[in-house]
Amino acid sequence: MTSADISRNLILIVTVMAGLFLLQFVMPQYYVLVITRMMVLAVFAVGYNMLLGYVGLLSLGHAMFFAAGLYGAGLATYHLGIAVPLAFVIGIVAALVLAFIIGWVALPTPRVSFMIVTLMFSQVGFLTTLYFASYTGGQDGLSLPQAARHFSLFGADFSLANEFVRFNIAYLLLAAAIAISFAVLVSRRGRIFTAIRENEGRTEMLGFNTFAAKLEAFLYSGGIVGAAGAAYGLLFGYMGSTFASIQYSIEVLLFTLLGGAGTLLGPLVGVVLMTTLIDSLSELTSAYLLVIGVVLIALVLWFPKGILGSIRERWMPWLM
Repeated sequence: MTSADISRNLILIVTVMAGLFLLQFVMPQYYVLVITRMMVLAVFAVGYNMLLGYVGLLSLGHAMFFAAGLYGAGLATYHLGIAVPLAFVIGIVAALVLAFIIGWVALPTPRVSFMIVTLMFSQVGFLTTLYFASYTGGQDGLSLPQAARHFSLFGADFSLANEFVRFNIAYLLLAAAIAISFAVLVSRRGRIFTAIRENEGRTEMLGFNTFAAKLEAFLYSGGIVGAAGAAYGLLFGYMGSTFASIQYSIEVLLFTLLGGAGTLLGPLVGVVLMTTLIDSLSELTSAYLLVIGVVLIALVLWFPKGILGSIRERWMPWLM
């Protein structure tokens, strides 16, 4: 990719993020909350896309990293009274530790087996949250007390009950996730990731340690997803076993495929489209999942590489 292509992508990302930032000043309060949730889920999808889109590894267990961040941060605040900023860091560390352990075990397996192994680990994580329901709240979940959702940082006081505080925290987290992905992809490591996706055997034959590269990508992915989980639990004050279920691993896969795997802004596009469809159709019919299934089939037929992936293939080859 040339420097001109990198500049184009950078301009596009800055323009999109600037427009997203301005939405909080023109949208009603309810939609500010909706967009905040979309941005946190987009961080989840950006982390997942790092592994699927750029390394070519399909995981069915990324809900466990989301849940690790969610419970790492939420339980630290709920049971130990730890302040929100430190609890957020604990959530990310919990996800990174889990990603290192699972990556070390799962990554040496063939790609189909890798998918199954991540699914099995995810189910273990889900059942663990149910088994320790006295601490996690199980299916019913736990709600953070209002007192735990206030914190001070650099001499300023913040309340996570304020929709604009939540919006801007989610916005900064999304900007950081996209910036990290961008920096990795334009680096030498990013080129190794894409080489592994295209032909792992040839990449290894050229002398690169593909296992180390895949583990590094796995840690990037797990850390970003864990940050999304930690933010979700702290911003919305709730944690439950549902977030560790296979449903959330499938949803983030759909977000990524719909927007375009292997594109920086594809996860954001996928989240916006999917959540808007679900929210709109669920108000009209109880069979909204059937309608969404038909829409997804149509999109796959017309945009087989996702929205931005197909746009890149047909009109904008410089798109990252």
